[in-house]
Amino acid sequence: MVRRLVLIVLVGLLTACSGVGVEPNRELVQKAIALQMQQTQQQLQQQVRDLDIKHIKIAQKQPISIQDLPGYRVQGTYDLKIKLPKQQLTQPKNPFEVYLQRQKEGKTWRLALPQFSPNGVSSWFTYLIP
Repeated sequence: MVRRLVLIVLVGLLTACSGVGVEPNRELVQKAIALQMQQTQQQLQQQVRDLDIKHIKIAQKQPISIQDLPGYRVQGTYDLKIKLPKQQLTQPKNPFEVYLQRQKEGKTWRLALPQFSPNGVSSWFTYLIP
């Protein structure tokens, strides 16, 4: 279940782009992973005291359109250390898949979480990456 939680979290993490480049970089992916972990944490009602995401390796960036804006499906691996109230978890080489949406003005990124229907993606929930 922790591995699934990590995968879900990875999909959600996005980082703010400082205006350099048009593709997501490692820093953006790291922030997206952290944001996704926080969203998952809220769903599981667990309090993550410390979240350490390191060694992000981007294996693939696929350009896609998300709600008529440019985006990317980013896949790869990362190492994770989580401190919970009564334990600490360490997981190396966790796979991730995140969807990142670039905003019109090109200054910010959003984490996009797909909502699936029987016919595929029916809608997206997006969250600003701080």
